[in-house]
Amino acid sequence: MGSTAEPAGGTTGGGPTLTVVGATGAVGTVLRGLLSTRRDVYGEIRLVASPRSAGRTLTVRGESAEVAPLTPDAFDGADIAMFCVPAAVAAEWAPVAAGRGAVAVDGSGAFGAAPDVPLVVPEVNPARVRDRPRGIVASPGCTTLAMIVAIGALHRRYRLRELVVASYQAASEAGRDGIDTLYAQMEKVGGDRALGNRAGDVRGVVGEFGPFPAPLAMNVVPWAGAPADGGWSSEEMRIRHEARKVLGLPDLRVAATCVRVPVVTAHSVAVHAVFGERVDQREAQAILAGSPGVVLCDDPERWEFPTPADVVGTDPTWAGRVRRSLDDPHALDLFLCGDNLRKGAALNSAQTAELVAAELHG
Repeated sequence: MGSTAEPAGGTTGGGPTLTVVGATGAVGTVLRGLLSTRRDVYGEIRLVASPRSAGRTLTVRGESAEVAPLTPDAFDGADIAMFCVPAAVAAEWAPVAAGRGAVAVDGSGAFGAAPDVPLVVPEVNPARVRDRPRGIVASPGCTTLAMIVAIGALHRRYRLRELVVASYQAASEAGRDGIDTLYAQMEKVGGDRALGNRAGDVRGVVGEFGPFPAPLAMNVVPWAGAPADGGWSSEEMRIRHEARKVLGLPDLRVAATCVRVPVVTAHSVAVHAVFGERVDQREAQAILAGSPGVVLCDDPERWEFPTPADVVGTDPTWAGRVRRSLDDPHALDLFLCGDNLRKGAALNSAQTAELVAAELHG
């Protein structure tokens, strides 16, 4: 099933065996592209998916590979197993992979809250990848990943104390159903200039809401996730927990409001960050500009700042609108964008798996 072609990165192909679970999905498709273009550290790559997708032929590293069904045998002889699947699937199968001797790298969020599973962002806390008593390494959610590389860089200089964030999350976070729903709604409302002038008129025209609680076309929806205590959503609580865990700040004050917006792919986050040290706008911009995984795009007088439409399909976190707070010399306000299917999902998992590969076959 794995490719025997010369690896794209020019290595000999004698590295660890990788099993990709969920190879046919939206994130799995992006991951296969990354595996074909990044420096190749793997020997055999196996593609695995649900039984209904088994038997398909896909391309990875320029070669065709047949998709195998998800069974325990899929992990036999694997060194690393990457999971690009819903949380319920990862929760069941990542321990199976670990039990068969593979290091499971999970991007679903199923293990993010587990105290004995490290939550790794290679630009922020790469050493944590070695501390995996259950044989599982987790990746944060796409909203956290849209901001945490930039925030981690600023934390190293100014000592972060508090985060207040508002997210603007793309439809693709809800998978293909989210993308299809947004396009279908846009087709129904497109060109009708009478819509959007009366309460409920868009709701009546779009009909089905798909995975969203309200129309997404011509609208923003202040909700992502499931209900949590006190009126919070699970996505908002996840951002709080993940920021604390990745940065190693268990008492960090975090308040998040998650908003779904009519964007296909790429999340944005407006951040108010309070630090222990006084901040300087120019220095903060220089820190971001010099940080791996971050691109500074910040000249508002020329209308230069990141937007989802401009960053989609790229790997970095894009930072702009960097300002020192008018009322607090210890606080910065900034706007961050990142592709939720790349760094927000597939890329962070790929980078994490590369750390494991280097450890296993360094």
